[in-house]
Amino acid sequence: MIVPVILSGGAGTRLWPLSRELYPKQLLPLIGEHTMLQETALRLEGVSDLAAPLVVCNEAHRFMVAEQLRQAGCPASTIILEPVGRNTAPAVAVAALRAMSEGDDPLLLVLPADHVIERPETLRQAISFGTTPAEEGRLLTFGIVPTAPETGYGYIKAGPLPVVRGPLHRGLDDRVPGSNKNSPPHGKKPENSNHPPTVDRSSTTDHGQRTTDRFNNGLRTTDNGQIYPVAQFVEKPDRATAEQYLAAGDYYWNSGMFLFKASSFLRELEKFAPQMLACCREALEKAQSDLDFTRLDAAAFAACPGNSIDYAVMEKTGDAAVIPLDAGWNDVGSWSALWEVGPRDENGNVTRGDVLTENSRNCYLHAEQRLVAAVGLENHVVVETADAVLVAPRDQVQDVKAIVQQLKARGRDEALLHRRVNRPWGAYEGLVSDARFQVKRITVAPKASLSLQLHHHRAEHWIVVKGTARVTRGEETFLLSENESTYIPLGVHHRLENPGKIPLEMIEVQSGSYLGEDDIVRFEDRYGR
Repeated sequence: MIVPVILSGGAGTRLWPLSRELYPKQLLPLIGEHTMLQETALRLEGVSDLAAPLVVCNEAHRFMVAEQLRQAGCPASTIILEPVGRNTAPAVAVAALRAMSEGDDPLLLVLPADHVIERPETLRQAISFGTTPAEEGRLLTFGIVPTAPETGYGYIKAGPLPVVRGPLHRGLDDRVPGSNKNSPPHGKKPENSNHPPTVDRSSTTDHGQRTTDRFNNGLRTTDNGQIYPVAQFVEKPDRATAEQYLAAGDYYWNSGMFLFKASSFLRELEKFAPQMLACCREALEKAQSDLDFTRLDAAAFAACPGNSIDYAVMEKTGDAAVIPLDAGWNDVGSWSALWEVGPRDENGNVTRGDVLTENSRNCYLHAEQRLVAAVGLENHVVVETADAVLVAPRDQVQDVKAIVQQLKARGRDEALLHRRVNRPWGAYEGLVSDARFQVKRITVAPKASLSLQLHHHRAEHWIVVKGTARVTRGEETFLLSENESTYIPLGVHHRLENPGKIPLEMIEVQSGSYLGEDDIVRFEDRYGR
């Protein structure tokens, strides 16, 4: 059995203003109609003996993670909530312990929730190919066949002799590494370059590269199915070193994707990071179940040393192996990366939303709420949301993180959340705000309800726009229909419910001396908040 372990704990600050701390990039539909989290789960359809995914995520994202997977038809078996981020090794450790808690010892397929893979069938083949060595105790990592001397990734150096041989297949229209076709290569490319240099290694190496091309029933087969021992993990190189890695042919981009038995990973973690494993075990033993969630013990997990899988285990173990993978992978770590993987028009522009262009080239233009018109722009990124607009040259988008830090230092909400905020019962959207009042649009899903609560510093006026509301105010309960309203005085217990079959939409006007979301005292809440 293969249990997908989806790591969904990142903040994605480099994709601000779309990605926010409470609504990170893995929960956004950045490429197609599905969010990146949904795509991560959906691309595994067809993998043999696949179990429901196990997800590790930030506590603040739990309801969105659960709902998105449910909507995609891939509900999680368990969602483990991290009270604080401790990097990938502890996250995978608690997942492995949880997977073995019922007496099983499954294979764990560790996947970040925010990657793009253009050819998922190739990934599925690599997973199938790696199951046997993983069952035998190997700790496998998927190494991405590089297409350019990229300085933004760590690299994996493969050993000289494969531990497993076997072909993986790709379609005729796929780019073969080392070829000089004019079609853009898959994967990440250097800034301001549409077509990175290619290197023909067909006669010098078979480390994930072309040794022979064979045509069989309409498929091109390449000998990139070998699995090699890991010789070395190396840090992000400078440009000259990256060019040497590309020419050598036995270096791969570190994807952060892994395949191993739960017991194999825990065995090596016990050997190389025993304190980490002990803290993770304690955090899980003291965890509390809450609806479909497993809440790790906050004190035990906070005491856990933080480290990546690479540093904690993979760089030290003698059982590490790498599967070369050429599947159109991209970690979408910047706006420039989104331009690289997006569909471009005849001028090289990638546009999403209501966008018009004139004499503009090689731009990424994204409109959420309003029309975006670009004139005479070249190699720029423009991203518009309801409350923020980003304009930056494509070769400087990594500095977006500095803007986010400025926002946090000034206490600005734009670093944390959007005007529309999702809740387990529905959503609310800020429309107008000032010092002593704010107006929100509230949507409550059918049969959902807010908590029974009160506020110490604000009163509220509710106006029903669509649907029917059941209102609890003090000791009374009553229904409101469209165009009817009510008033909730300061300090009075109240609850809003939607008893109907259609979404309830209403306008809420808040007034008072303090309007923060933390001015709330809950007495009953079906969502365990």
